Amino acid sequence: MKKMDQEGYVIMKQLVSDVQGAPYPNVIENELYKIWYEHAQQVAIQCLEYIDKTFPNQKDEDSLPKF
Repeated sequence: MKKMDQEGYVIMKQLVSDVQGAPYPNVIENELYKIWYEHAQQVAIQCLEYIDKTFPNQKDEDSLPKF
């Protein structure tokens, strides 16, 4: 696997932030949205864990929480 550069790191962090900010399924009455929401939240958590493991020094610079 190639190493991620700083631009990729910033894009991934923004994507996770956007996904985690999606409206809760009870706000939108749509079964497909509920399925997507659950899947997207699980992937977002995996992504944050990857960022935490792969970029341990970035947490201090960007105030990322520890997972």
